[in-house]
Amino acid sequence: MSRGRVDDRLLATIGERLTARDEIGAALASALRITDAAHPDKVTMRQFRRALVDGIDSVANPPRALRDFFAAVDPVPDWVDFDLIDEGGRVARRFGRNTADVMLQLALIGSYRFDGPPRLLVETGALVGGSALRRIAETQQWATAVTAPGALRRTGDGFRLTVHVRLMHALVNHQFEHNDRWDAGRWGLPVNRTDLAATLGLFNAVQLLGVRLLGVRVTRAESRALMHLWKYVGHLMGVDQDWLCDHESQQHRLNYHLLLTQSYGGTAGPPLAGALVEAQRQLYFPHFAHLRRAYTRARLLSMLRYFLGRQGMRDLDLPLALPWAVPPLIAANVLRYQILGRTEAGRAHLERRGDRFIERHLRRHFHERTPDVAALDV
Repeated sequence: MSRGRVDDRLLATIGERLTARDEIGAALASALRITDAAHPDKVTMRQFRRALVDGIDSVANPPRALRDFFAAVDPVPDWVDFDLIDEGGRVARRFGRNTADVMLQLALIGSYRFDGPPRLLVETGALVGGSALRRIAETQQWATAVTAPGALRRTGDGFRLTVHVRLMHALVNHQFEHNDRWDAGRWGLPVNRTDLAATLGLFNAVQLLGVRLLGVRVTRAESRALMHLWKYVGHLMGVDQDWLCDHESQQHRLNYHLLLTQSYGGTAGPPLAGALVEAQRQLYFPHFAHLRRAYTRARLLSMLRYFLGRQGMRDLDLPLALPWAVPPLIAANVLRYQILGRTEAGRAHLERRGDRFIERHLRRHFHERTPDVAALDV
């Protein structure tokens, strides 16, 4: 198959998986929702958390759904290279603020132009109203956790948070799959296997594309390491094995076909995008808070104009803005990543700088909140 040619079989598979769920997660979600405490298939959250922290063998007589779930996530595939995963984490941390910008602006808000997934966020109450900052920060905390050294090994926080998020997805799908307001024939299942793969593509290939658009130099080795990290995350999340990509070009091609199946112009996207823009007024700053919140909001709109273009801003009912924030950012990134980042000492400096930014960034979102994804109610 030549590059650029549409693969009709892949398009058909994407369509089929819009109505396919994570069956292993779905079975566990169903077992958790059994109301009869004496039912032999009943699973409790206490049992799940015990198995997550101490292993399935620590649970006495674990129900089948719980055993099957951990039988899917506990074994490490032969292709996993934890040294390469750790290098991918270092790459992600070196990107620093650029990753936060790309994931919020291009990946998340940009995806609101499509129909389907944004509707689920509205139904669940996520990313709207006062919950917007918290939900964004929880996602950022998870994405940060998986990049820490050793985080994706069985005892690491990244592993536990990722497996917990997989269960949350299954519970959300269980809750809304048979909701009369959800049109599965039009949008697919609330949390389906196609959307899971599309979401993974935002964290690996779209992130790499986005930081390059901001002037960041990404080597072939850095791309491979970051892709490997997210490939294992995708495995833990239940993404289909044939959609776990080793190379950026493979993911871009899959993303292209995923985009071909999307419909534009849903009614859920604009209010979600507007909520995130206005949420910048709630960020915590210890000094000059009003001015810094206003600047952060203006900067967000400026960068959205760069990533989404004039039509994208109109699609999301966002005020048009000039991309004034982008040229100085690109200039700084050229200095940092094209020059400083070519040396070992420079890369170490960028990694430390990225760690400091992440700490400050999460504090702005989580001030006087509890930043514990694993403690979320499910």
